[in-house]
Amino acid sequence: MSSAVHSTEEYDMDIRSLSSSRSHPQDPPYVHKVGLPPKQNLFKEFKATVKETFFADDPLRSFKDQTRSKKFILGLQAIFPILEWGRNYSFVKFRGDLIAGLTIASLCIPQDIGYAKLANLDPQYGLYSSFVPPLIYAFMGSSRDIAIGPVAVVSLLLGTLLQNEIADPVANAAEYRRLAFTATFFAGITQVSLGFLRLGFLIDFLSHAAIVGFMGGAAITIALQQLKGFLGIKKFTKKTDIVSVMHSVLASAHHGWNWQTIVIGASLLSFLLFAKYIGKKNSKLFWVPAIGPLISVILSTFFVYITRADKDGVQIVNHIEKGINPSSVNQLYFSGDHLLKGARIGIVAGMIALTEAIAIGRTFAAMKDYQLDGNKEMVALGTMNIVGSMASCYVATGSFSRSAVNYMSGCQTAVSNIVMSIVVFLTLQFMTPLFKYTPNAVLSAIIISAVVGLVDFDAAYLIWKIDKFDFVACVGAFFGVVFASVEIGLLIAVSISFFKLLLQVTRPRTAILGNIPRTTVYRNILQYPDATKVPGVLIVRVDSAIYFSNSNYIKERILRWLTDEEELVNKSGHQKIQFLIVEMSPVTDIDTSGIHAMEELYRSLQKREIQLVLANPGPVVIDKLHASDLAQQIGEDKIFLTVANAVAACSPKLLEECGFSV
Repeated sequence: MSSAVHSTEEYDMDIRSLSSSRSHPQDPPYVHKVGLPPKQNLFKEFKATVKETFFADDPLRSFKDQTRSKKFILGLQAIFPILEWGRNYSFVKFRGDLIAGLTIASLCIPQDIGYAKLANLDPQYGLYSSFVPPLIYAFMGSSRDIAIGPVAVVSLLLGTLLQNEIADPVANAAEYRRLAFTATFFAGITQVSLGFLRLGFLIDFLSHAAIVGFMGGAAITIALQQLKGFLGIKKFTKKTDIVSVMHSVLASAHHGWNWQTIVIGASLLSFLLFAKYIGKKNSKLFWVPAIGPLISVILSTFFVYITRADKDGVQIVNHIEKGINPSSVNQLYFSGDHLLKGARIGIVAGMIALTEAIAIGRTFAAMKDYQLDGNKEMVALGTMNIVGSMASCYVATGSFSRSAVNYMSGCQTAVSNIVMSIVVFLTLQFMTPLFKYTPNAVLSAIIISAVVGLVDFDAAYLIWKIDKFDFVACVGAFFGVVFASVEIGLLIAVSISFFKLLLQVTRPRTAILGNIPRTTVYRNILQYPDATKVPGVLIVRVDSAIYFSNSNYIKERILRWLTDEEELVNKSGHQKIQFLIVEMSPVTDIDTSGIHAMEELYRSLQKREIQLVLANPGPVVIDKLHASDLAQQIGEDKIFLTVANAVAACSPKLLEECGFSV
């Protein structure tokens, strides 16, 4: 009862506010009609739509009015951007790339050995994946700053998905490797296909909030997995959820932990975290956290070698195969059950790798103010993974930690990736025996220190402040990874992202508009409380295109607005609603279901003796209104350029009384 009284008083205040804004009446100006766009050829319209959807960046623009030889050169430069920027390469740029390449190499070598273990592969496969793929990317990639190689999240995802198919990677090592190479091949095929078919927009369906939650959950999972090497546990669960991992850790506390391993791991983790802290406090000391992992490996390896701590239960790397990547072409599965398994795993891993790489590339491109061609990036990343799968590599992508170090080290071009590859090549060729006594604990410490930064509390807090539904997506993805598995967390992240999209499409926003005092502007009365309703007129704005998915909801929502307004009018005793004005500026398109819903709305209003009026329909909408004859049913004299024009035509006496100018 009190809410009804309050609503009635509010309506009275609107009328009084409108009446109080009187001024001297003016002669009504010329009212412009809504323009009907010229008819377009169907083929040209379809061609324009396809071009805007798939070729919005007009990739062939540079080929126009060029000779055949010039077009051939431009085509080569489009495939291999190094041919374009390489012409202006200088010694000054090489100096920056050399320093950056050596710096990221010192970071990647110990990380690669650890990441290979995350994927349940031998250490050399991590190094292989930092040799061939970066070389391919340097010739085909368009980012100057991204550093290529294995990354923690993709390594864990690949290892988890592969282990679901082959339970024991040690007993079935050859079969496991073959499936890993096959998955890498299909990850590359997926990436190239998305780039070549210009379907890169598909990766945007995984929202930023879902990615933040997924990455954070993956970081926690990766860190928990490292407790095996960090504590020296020999029998460890193969599951990744936090409950199983903690149960395995606590169950082996009395007899499975090795105190020497814990001392080595804790000491070096403290050192690495302190090095990261120094790098954050002083940007000039960026090289300290970059070389920290290599120093840790050298110190711990030397310590284990001279003390022979491996005889006291400290687990070591033992053997890393010497030499460059062997061919794995004949190891790929192109038939049988493993083909489909490899394809399924590869598509998932390829999409996640692509999402991470594109996000990193765009971040650094924005910082250096240059354009990144997303479709070229996809082709480059896919090609390097296809070639890599034939050279004993597993899925490689852009690494955020390495790319940040690359950027801070002063890299100028992708040559820094070539320098890194050369260092990895020399390591594989000559230095792998030196890693024999490297303790697993130091690799665990390196991985833990690397993934700590993936838990972004600031981003999560910002998401909470901006959009609570986005925060639900973030938290859902996080807990899905931590308490279930990586694939469940990924499924939750994608599902919530799609659900939000569907919700926004099927339940678009609508608003009642009122007049801003002493203007001809009409705005949302919730955003502008002093905006006044026009007596006898209800003005509603629809804030989306009207499609089959939302047309019925929009029609019913407008009718509910009308019913609510009529109840207020009846209680206040003011002029009944005679006109319903639909502000259509935000309505970019309408389909046949939308037209049908508008026809039903029109007929429903006729029964109530209320006139439907449209304001400012766009070119696509007005064209379809005329094509369907709905414009003729409503009356072309009831379609106006602005809400102010519509109000002036619907309520001229009120306008004269209030002295509004239109």
